[in-house]
Order: sequence, then structure tokens, then C-alpha cells
Amino acid sequence: MNSNEPGPNEPFKRLFFALPCTPAQGKALSRWRADLRLRSGRPVPAENFHLTLMFLGTAGVTQLPSILEAAARVRPLECLAPLVLDRLEVWRRSQALVLTAEHPPAALLRWVYGLQEAMAPLGFMVDPREFRPHLTLMRDFRSEVPEAMQAPEFRWNAREFVLYESYKGRYQALAQWPLLTQAG
Repeated sequence: MNSNEPGPNEPFKRLFFALPCTPAQGKALSRWRADLRLRSGRPVPAENFHLTLMFLGTAGVTQLPSILEAAARVRPLECLAPLVLDRLEVWRRSQALVLTAEHPPAALLRWVYGLQEAMAPLGFMVDPREFRPHLTLMRDFRSEVPEAMQAPEFRWNAREFVLYESYKGRYQALAQWPLLTQAG
């Protein structure tokens, strides 16, 4: 969320930070989702799978250098316990079927708070709800949580975080930085 919208004639981008999904992770998630035999919603394409860290929203292109500079100053983690996406939930407000972590690593939560602090001076507002790492499987989902034949347990071993632009339903990586130190 952004408190300093671009001017009326300034080009803009819709931006968010996320942990990228590897092609192998994307295939595994797609196969698992197919086994759910869902009849509601729109599936998120596997190439768009990511784990959202912070949604920035609309940003003027003149803000991009400041965003990149602030993100580069966020210190990488020394180590990170594996993030396990092991909970399937329906988020009614956003009409999304998501995978979440029942026990997200505390180090990741603190790190995301640091990313949010780095973006605050640029006018990007933090969502007032507590950060919950999640991966969106379906949009416009209006059903109950489906029964899974196999419980979800996807290990997310990210080594980098990425600034993405959302444009016409596709996500393009604009920049990436290490999430973990080289020793991590």
C-alpha cells in the first residue's frame, strides 16, 4: 500500500516483493493443486507462483531507484529454518485459496519486518494485518477449503528475494537480492 501515489502524468508500476518459486516447485504445486479437483476460481499460472513478502502497490517509475536502493540495504539472514507450506486456507476477503505455513520461521518474520521498515520512509504503508507467508493457488475462489488427498508439505528453500512488477496478469522480476548470507 502506497501513501504517495504517482502524479497524474507519471508512468507507474504495480510492485511487490516475494520469494521466487523454482520450476520444480511450481510443477509439484501444480500437480498437487490438480489433485484437489477444484471447480471454483481461477488457477494462478505456475509461472506466477511466488511467496509474497510485501505488496507495494502502485509506484511511480521515478520511485524505482529509491525502492531498489532501500531493498539493497536490507541485511540478509545468517540462516533460515526451512519454510514449510503445510496449511490450505481460503481467504474470504481476497477470495483466494492459499497455502500458508502453520509455523513460519521467526527469523523470516523479523526479516520481513525489516523490509517493511526499509520501505516505510518511501511512503509504502505496511498492511495492518500480521504478515503471513503465503502462496496463492486460486483467485476468485468462493468455495470451502477443499479436502486434499495428500496433505500439503512444500519446503521453500529461498536464497533470494525479488522485486516483481505485475503487468497484465504476468509477473516480471525487476531486481533480486540475497535473502541469506553466502555462508547460509
